[in-house]
Amino acid sequence: MGSLRDAVPPLPDRFNLCSYYLDRNVEEGRGDSVALLCGDERRTYGELAARVERLTAALRRAGVRPEERVLLVLPDGFEFAEAWFATLRAGAVFAMVSPLQKRESFEYYLRYSRARVAFVHADCCPEFLPAAAEARWLERVVVVGGPPEGADAGRAAVEDHEAFLAGGAGGDGAEEPTGPDDLAGWLFTSGSTGHPKACVHAHRDFAYATETYALQVAGYRREDLCLSVPKLFFGYATGTNLMFPFRVGAASVLFPGRSTADRLFDLIERHRPTFLTSVPTMINNMLRSERMAGADLSSLRVCLSAGEALPPKLYGEWVERTGVEILDGIGSAEMFHIYVSNRPGDVKPGSLGRVVPGYEVQIVDPAGAPVADGEPGRMRVRGGSTALGYWADREKSWETFQGEWCTTADVFRRDADGYYFYEGRTDDLMKVSGIWVSPLEIEDALLAHPAVAEACVLGCEDADHLVKPLAFVAVADGRRGGDELAAELKTWLQGRLAPHKYPRWFRWRDALPRNDRGKVARRVLRDELDAEGAA
Repeated sequence: MGSLRDAVPPLPDRFNLCSYYLDRNVEEGRGDSVALLCGDERRTYGELAARVERLTAALRRAGVRPEERVLLVLPDGFEFAEAWFATLRAGAVFAMVSPLQKRESFEYYLRYSRARVAFVHADCCPEFLPAAAEARWLERVVVVGGPPEGADAGRAAVEDHEAFLAGGAGGDGAEEPTGPDDLAGWLFTSGSTGHPKACVHAHRDFAYATETYALQVAGYRREDLCLSVPKLFFGYATGTNLMFPFRVGAASVLFPGRSTADRLFDLIERHRPTFLTSVPTMINNMLRSERMAGADLSSLRVCLSAGEALPPKLYGEWVERTGVEILDGIGSAEMFHIYVSNRPGDVKPGSLGRVVPGYEVQIVDPAGAPVADGEPGRMRVRGGSTALGYWADREKSWETFQGEWCTTADVFRRDADGYYFYEGRTDDLMKVSGIWVSPLEIEDALLAHPAVAEACVLGCEDADHLVKPLAFVAVADGRRGGDELAAELKTWLQGRLAPHKYPRWFRWRDALPRNDRGKVARRVLRDELDAEGAA
């Protein structure tokens, strides 16, 4: 890839992410440094490394072989980190899914991954164990928090996590001699259409994004303490709150359960983190919280945002209140992490910034030809973290991955200064009056109005079967949806949008539905419209 490869140091022939992220800290004298904090407990790098070595031996005793998948169904906590590192140390492949799933979803992930061992929290057992009983590949379910009485997973054994860990004492916990191109992990797509697919990544992919985005853009430091709104099963957070801080010997705060504004304020007050990984929804929730006025956020040095577009209004309010820039960026499971981002001291509100060192980006038309600056088109990207493909989906792999290039379903435009602006996904765009319209532009204009807390715009056919914008709006506290507010919003949009972009209809909500990654669940709203028929 020419000069792109020069963005990172060459990797040795023997390379394993467990050594790269964890063991090196012990070898370089940071064994007594705190690595993870959770509740009232903490783990040093040395303590974590010792438990990971023992857990690696336990996985081998359980029959896990190199390149086999290990399914992680865990909330954020020490056990997640231990299982993640031990899987890599054993040469196996991690596959992480949200613990807040139902039986049907667990059945799919077990069938798709063919995992031999699964780590599951006790709270998940009522939904997971019936699914496990149908999984003929699964041999062992390791339960954090202890299996419930009478736990039954069919032919698979059910074992307490600590007992399983103890069984590794004296066993073979040595690191598998993997290389940079050996398989390391699966990152699942968001599943906007059909079931989520796994993007298959090698060890080198995660190291590449760490050496480029984490070190050269986000700027992680050893003295940082990191806190994340998204959970570790989501690759965005696995990177920012586990991999990246470990690369520099920093520490991370973990907490199980839902991320709420109150929880974030409590954790920031208690731990004084310097690095906050967030999403636009939580930024909005914190700004709207009654606790914001009295909150001390002075410890924060860096705030990251990704997952969905960050409205300029939110960015401005956050900076005015905190003095901390938000580094908004775009990444994907296909590329592991962020490849276009704003930088400290170089933020253009409303944009996703510029290309991360080590990556190359093009905006192309349907034929694959690059378009001029200012013109929208699909984004394609190449760099050293590109996935090998989608597991068990050759046709989709061929469509997305062409040699070194990964062509996304995201529509962007680039300005003359090299900053990229998100226009939506190809299946989100609507053609109104013969002109392509980005729903994001309309949503940003609506969000600038003080009565609008959340907005999602979809295309909907009118009585003449012509597509027009329809807006789902969650109103701010103290306001009510209805004809009066609809008229107010239409007046507000005059002078901000071309007339064909005005929403023709409004649907009022207390809150918009969101998926397990915190994004607005557009498909849920689309299904609702389709079920109702024409507006």
